[in-house]
Amino acid sequence: MAERNHRKPVKRSSERLAVTIPARITWKDASGAVRFASVMTRDISDAGVFVECEAGAAIPLYRLVHLQVERGMSMNHQLPSKLREGRVLSAVWRVAPCRRSTGTPAGYALRFLVDPQVSAAMTTTRTLEAVAV
Repeated sequence: MAERNHRKPVKRSSERLAVTIPARITWKDASGAVRFASVMTRDISDAGVFVECEAGAAIPLYRLVHLQVERGMSMNHQLPSKLREGRVLSAVWRVAPCRRSTGTPAGYALRFLVDPQVSAAMTTTRTLEAVAV
């Protein structure tokens, strides 16, 4: 019997770009200790990023983290302006399945946390820039 896929198409607030850049995430674990991990970005949009994580402790869903691209990479024009400016407060939005070799997740989808008024102003600016071009 054929299996039918009844998933609704995912509506995205912004386009995702396949951009691979080294970055670092930092967070506080359950005991309050500051932890960090080196990651590689995979997909980036204005709303968030998916990062691949080779090693490190597992980060729980909805944990607040700071994401910062490695030095020298912030000038990449494919990056959202938030990432070019420095550390971005984000929330772990989705946790990828664990790798058998390490027992830790293969990556994390991070949602950027920004002031809604700032986000709305950025959208308006982009719309005006698109019309002006």
